[in-house]
Amino acid sequence: MAVSTEAIRNVAVSGHGTTGKTSLVENLLFAGGSIDKPETINSGKTVSDFTDEEIAQQVSIHASLSYLSWNKHKVNLLDTPGTADFVGEVVAAYRAADSAVMVIDGKAGVEIETIKLWRRLNDRNMPRLVVVSKLDQERADFRAAYDDIQGKLGATLVPVVIPMGSGTEFEGVIDLLRMRAYSAPGFGGKEQPQDIPESYQGVVDEYRAMMVEAAAEGDDELTEKYLTEEDLTPEEVERGLMEGLRANKLVPVLSSCAEQGSGAHPLLDFLVAAAPSPAGSEETAENADGEEIAVPVSSEGEPSAFVFKTTIDQFSGKLSFVKPITGTVAPEQELYNSRESKKDRVGKIYSVVGKKHIEAGSLVAGDLGALSKLQTAQTNDSFSSPESPLTYRPLALPQPVYSVAIEAGSKKDEDKLGTALQRVIEEDKTIRMTFNPETKETVLSGMGELHLNTVLDRIRDSHKIELNTHTPKIAYRETITKTAESQYRHKKQSGGHGQFGEVSIRINPLERGEQYNFENAIRGMAISKGYVPGIEKGLQEAMSEGILAGYPVVDVGITLLDGKEHSVDSSEMAFKAAAKGAMKEAMKNAKPTLLEPIYNLQVFIDEQYLGDVLSDLSSRRGRVQGQTSLGGGIMEVKAEVPQAELLRYAIDLRSITSGTGSFEMSFSHYSPISGKVADEIIKQAQEAPTA
Repeated sequence: MAVSTEAIRNVAVSGHGTTGKTSLVENLLFAGGSIDKPETINSGKTVSDFTDEEIAQQVSIHASLSYLSWNKHKVNLLDTPGTADFVGEVVAAYRAADSAVMVIDGKAGVEIETIKLWRRLNDRNMPRLVVVSKLDQERADFRAAYDDIQGKLGATLVPVVIPMGSGTEFEGVIDLLRMRAYSAPGFGGKEQPQDIPESYQGVVDEYRAMMVEAAAEGDDELTEKYLTEEDLTPEEVERGLMEGLRANKLVPVLSSCAEQGSGAHPLLDFLVAAAPSPAGSEETAENADGEEIAVPVSSEGEPSAFVFKTTIDQFSGKLSFVKPITGTVAPEQELYNSRESKKDRVGKIYSVVGKKHIEAGSLVAGDLGALSKLQTAQTNDSFSSPESPLTYRPLALPQPVYSVAIEAGSKKDEDKLGTALQRVIEEDKTIRMTFNPETKETVLSGMGELHLNTVLDRIRDSHKIELNTHTPKIAYRETITKTAESQYRHKKQSGGHGQFGEVSIRINPLERGEQYNFENAIRGMAISKGYVPGIEKGLQEAMSEGILAGYPVVDVGITLLDGKEHSVDSSEMAFKAAAKGAMKEAMKNAKPTLLEPIYNLQVFIDEQYLGDVLSDLSSRRGRVQGQTSLGGGIMEVKAEVPQAELLRYAIDLRSITSGTGSFEMSFSHYSPISGKVADEIIKQAQEAPTA
């Protein structure tokens, strides 16, 4: 469909797992005519969850794009996973969307992932509205959920669509803005507007008064009128809600029950009327001079676009999901990839409904769609005109929290595994693959055990590769704790020219993180300047392998004090060997110690598990930095914990918290380690077979 930027609504549907996001999207697509009938999760036929692993696990793994038409508007929906392991997909959806629908279970209320995602929305200052779902469940309670949201999320809530009854007495919903009711038609039925039943007039009056008061706060002129007249026209209420939502001052609350086919019609009415269009919003970009500029989303000007997601499959090939920022992107158009500094040509353009790709003539600024045959494109890439290249702000992706060392089961599969992993990394930017030269391991890192298991199972199934995985080794370091001096002479005679070099050095501890410092303090010509680079190479070689357990040595200052050379037998190689020997000798006398990597840890848990989590962190040699109540019984615990104690934390925390806890972590610093723990590490290193 041809559509203007102003008539587009880009909406990310997010929330805690099992709150009914995918079912809600099914109902919206059905109401908008994009599908002939809604499907259940159990059927394995929903629009959003179409990959083999999603169908098998009955859980969303990928952010899925779809669209519908409603009142001459195009509504793009991004259905996102609710499991912390796949948060990268949510980040991509938030980056592409202009507003978010947070789906909250009418019985469970606000849950841990709800709070974490809400904080991400806060970081982006993104407008959002709440849909209270599953109101036909036993013990579901709209008012209790409303109060829970108010208490835990601290938002200025505005009731817009309320339920008629709840639990087994759920009958449908009431649109307070348009003052009409919608009886629940049953799954697969179409909602029809009707008069509000007399029996609900009291609750309607109560909630509508709350809505009008909140709407008045969205606009100064409306505030003044409300204070004098105590009422607003429906048009004024809509205007106040629109302005309040778009300024992120108000959070509208609506009701739905996908299982009863209820709530889609008024939700779409509200999105079209009040949710922001991309028109006029601004994207941050760098221009050709490296200056940060604000680029308004506009159909005017040269085309530019941001790639927020990449998929690769055997039928469609590589598809680049983009949001054009300026101009209009057309088939066969030549665009400039600022990362690659080269031009690329657009193939076909598609509007997308899940796995269904509908060829489109163009993609206007603010719209969402997929481009084929962009050879250079990767997620986070920016495309623009060669004359005015732009680089848009990349996805703010979290750091991985769980890692496994991986290798092919046989030598012949190594290349095939490498190719498969590169494809995975291109599609999922929260996956990291590194080769650790110290431990000689290829390490795959992601957002959790489920995340990596899903990826590895997909590789096994699609590429028929046997994989072996194990817990990665830790990259320890060695350092010194006091100053020491040493002198070492390298002398070798075996006929002809011999080898001679003598150096005298002093080593001293540096501040943590300073790594290495070298100073030549020789006065006069005891050693020719031409030999000094060889001496420094020898020192660095010695530091690459410590004397305790063979780990690299860091945070050491070295001063070259003196030395001797021979007019015939000295060489750079001889002084390199002498320096290496001097460094080894000095290390022995400088009280060497092991260092281990320490990570910052943020744990999100229900309050009932706080004691168990704190006790567990203590057993992991963790230092708790603080604990904060996020409201409604949700706690955040911050701690510093050795990396060695976190290798299985994703699994163990799930066990401690009955699957409800989640965490984030990032590298902090290296810290000395001693005692039995250090002795065991040294023993294991000494017993390990050498390559």
